[in-house]
Amino acid sequence: MNKIYIRNILLAVVLFILLVLVFIIRGRSPFGKRESSFASEPETQITRIELAQDRDNLVLTFDEDIWLVNGKQAARKSPVMFILRILTEMKIKSPVSPELFENEIISKQVQPVRVKVYEKRRLLKSFYVYKTASNRYGNIMKMKERTRPFIVHVPGYENDIGSVFIPRELYWLPFTVFNVLPSEISSVTLENIADPASSFSISNIESKYSLSDMKDILSGWDSSRVMRYVSYFTMVPFESWAFDISESEKNRLSSASPAFRISLRKRDGGEVVLSLWEKFQDGKKDPDRLWGKTEDREEYFVIRYFDIDPLLKKISYFYPE
Repeated sequence: MNKIYIRNILLAVVLFILLVLVFIIRGRSPFGKRESSFASEPETQITRIELAQDRDNLVLTFDEDIWLVNGKQAARKSPVMFILRILTEMKIKSPVSPELFENEIISKQVQPVRVKVYEKRRLLKSFYVYKTASNRYGNIMKMKERTRPFIVHVPGYENDIGSVFIPRELYWLPFTVFNVLPSEISSVTLENIADPASSFSISNIESKYSLSDMKDILSGWDSSRVMRYVSYFTMVPFESWAFDISESEKNRLSSASPAFRISLRKRDGGEVVLSLWEKFQDGKKDPDRLWGKTEDREEYFVIRYFDIDPLLKKISYFYPE
């Protein structure tokens, strides 16, 4: 009787241990949940995202249905929606070998982006993103600096998810060169460097427009065309910031005369001066895009002809055909 009793007790203990192990294994990821569970699981929604790299620090906060950049301006909707998808859906693609991490990250001195994700005051996740071109997903992640590295992806999305972890304020703000109503414009000047004779200037004094050829006030022009031209400044976007532009290309642009220069003065005294240069790819002129830069910032950006072409008129445009 005692032997049967003891055997039953041992069997029950073994079964209990097996059940516990099954429960633990089901709740873990293949690589250990603490080291590889990168996705955030908010009860309602993510409300704060912190990105930090070297001296760059950025905070995105959700406030009354609007995402704010560093608590000041509204963020662009598309990258916010993209990063929220990544933060909630990303999964391990594969582990990274020590040799690969050494060759692609340590030897190249890649500085990670530290990411913290919150729901109100509760920290949901904290991890590091190492950007690299060694794989098409473009990133390697770690939960902590001393834990194992992994290639992380979003199932069904085959591109680089690391590209959106940018701790620079400019990336998150609207990609806009001009956003000025006609009633707010005092004057507009277009300088065509290659063809100075086609340059012009428009002034708006007490709601009365005047057109000049940069020297003399002109007559005989079509007022509807002038008003139409001024209305184009209501919204002029650009495509992307050129954060990765090479130093040699920067030096070339800074020493070269732009193809066009557009100067807009506002009634409140503000001014936007935009310079545009031809863009080359593999020695060939890009037919679709230009380099752009405004005088108030050091950064260059890429702008499409499609977006800027309505402003690149010649003075002849304002005269009846």
